[in-house]
Amino acid sequence: MEILIRKVCAAERSFLNIQNLPSVVASHVLDPKPGERILDMCAGPGGKTTHIAALMNDTGEVIAIDKIANKVKKIKQNAENLQLRCTKVFCYDGTKALAKEGIWHEQEGPPFPPDSFDRVLLDAPCSGLGQRPNMACDWSLKEITSYQPLQRMLFKVAVNLLKPGGVLVYSTCTITLAENEEQVAWALSTFPCLQLHQQSSTHQGNLQPRC
Repeated sequence: MEILIRKVCAAERSFLNIQNLPSVVASHVLDPKPGERILDMCAGPGGKTTHIAALMNDTGEVIAIDKIANKVKKIKQNAENLQLRCTKVFCYDGTKALAKEGIWHEQEGPPFPPDSFDRVLLDAPCSGLGQRPNMACDWSLKEITSYQPLQRMLFKVAVNLLKPGGVLVYSTCTITLAENEEQVAWALSTFPCLQLHQQSSTHQGNLQPRC
C-alpha cells in the first residue's frame, strides 16, 4: 500500500498531499472562506497551509510563517507542487509577528499590524505526546511543561492579529491538560473579547472575539 501511495504521489504530485486526520480536522474547524486573509502561525511543513488554500478555492490570501528555514522551504515546495497561488510564506518567529505600535511600514510580510487577519490557525509547538502510541516516554517533566509559556506568547500575538469577529483555532498534537484545556481556559480569562465557539460532535471548538 505504501509503495502504491508513493507511486501515485509521484505521478500526480500536483493534486495530492497526504495528511493525518487531526490535521484535516483543524483546517475544517478554521472554516476559511474564499477571499479571506488567513494566518497559519506555526505552519511547517505546510500541510494545513495548503489545505486551507484549497478550501478557499485558491482565492484570498494565506500567510504561512515558521521560524525554521527547512520547514519554510517545505511549505513553499508543497504549495508549488499543488499549484497554489494564494499562499505567501515567510521564515519568521511567530512570537514576534505583531508589529510594534508606530513602526509598521506596510511591508508584505511580518511583522503585521493588529487586526490583520480574518482567521488565524495556531497549531502550536507542543510536547507531541498525542502523535503516536508510546509504551514509554524518556522526556523529563521539565521538558514536557516547557511548552506552555511559548504557547501563551503565541496566543497573545494571535489574538492581537485577529480582526474583530474573526476566528482563532488553537490546536496541538499532544494530550496534556496544561497544553490544551488549561490554555483555552487561560485565554478566555485573559482576553475578555474571546468566546468559545461550539462545533459539531466531530470537531473541537474554536475561539471567536466578541469585540
